[in-house]
Amino acid sequence: MDRLRAMELFLSVSRTGSFTATAKQFGVSPTSASRVIADFEDYLKVKLLVRSTRQVILTEAGQEYARQIESILWSINEAESSITAISSVPQGILRVHSRTMFGLGVLTPLIPDFRKEFPEITVELTLSETLVDLRRQNIDIDFRIAPPEEAGLKRRRLFVSERYLVASPELIASMPPIKSPDDINRWPTLAYMLPGGSYVWRFKKDEKLQELEIHPRHIANNGIALLEWARRGEGIALLDDYTLAQDLEDGTLVRLLPDYHVTNTTFEEGIYTTIIDTPLVPTKIRVFLDFVTALVGGGERRFTFREPAVIKEKSNARNKASEDRDNPHP
Repeated sequence: MDRLRAMELFLSVSRTGSFTATAKQFGVSPTSASRVIADFEDYLKVKLLVRSTRQVILTEAGQEYARQIESILWSINEAESSITAISSVPQGILRVHSRTMFGLGVLTPLIPDFRKEFPEITVELTLSETLVDLRRQNIDIDFRIAPPEEAGLKRRRLFVSERYLVASPELIASMPPIKSPDDINRWPTLAYMLPGGSYVWRFKKDEKLQELEIHPRHIANNGIALLEWARRGEGIALLDDYTLAQDLEDGTLVRLLPDYHVTNTTFEEGIYTTIIDTPLVPTKIRVFLDFVTALVGGGERRFTFREPAVIKEKSNARNKASEDRDNPHP
């Protein structure tokens, strides 16, 4: 009996709940896949699946066995990939997951340059605000704003970030000045959607902590919406510093209460690269992490990464238009 093949077939059925889907994936007939697993159950002397004409259900033993062999099979496949990668140039599909704002503001501009250096690697970038399971979702690297808590993962802190309170110049001109956190609720505010029914911003100055419950005008589960609302003068937004660098430089947004550290969660967050803990890190993962770290890791470098070409072109066009206005007769 090919025990490894049987384990792979069983794990696929446990995930899909279907012999037909498993058979299609492995290029065998559903009857053949069912027979292999049945023989495997006889070998183990335990029932893993309950079969019916409509569905396949895992027994309690089957659920536990699937949980245990998932990491074993992943390690076997990863070992094979890693050994192959040692003797060849970095290549293959690199699956990267990131929080949306970091993925758009930092990773997206860097990936074209990474491709020029490593043309055999295809980056598959997924952006979302949800926590992902690297093994189950087959993700190589996850960029998170907090360190991972799950077992079997390892992290590298890319940088520590701050959150800034920002508003548009037009809104600032129309509202009373803000000199302390107590003044904020006189203004409209914009909040990031978090569990629970209240929204609290926390302020720290000279080691003194103050919490302020806000009553937002708008709420969103995505920082892009908050950023756009802030630009349009809809209210004060609390956003990560690396997403605001260009707006602050251009003057489309202005930082408020710069003497305070502000957060809606904790003061220790940043960006953490998270990968599955293996004895040998695959080359495609290592070179991508090294590339990103070299450009944006550490202190102020997260504000100075290279801009994508389209932004450069727009910037050059704005500069040229400004020069033409200043010098109408060359």
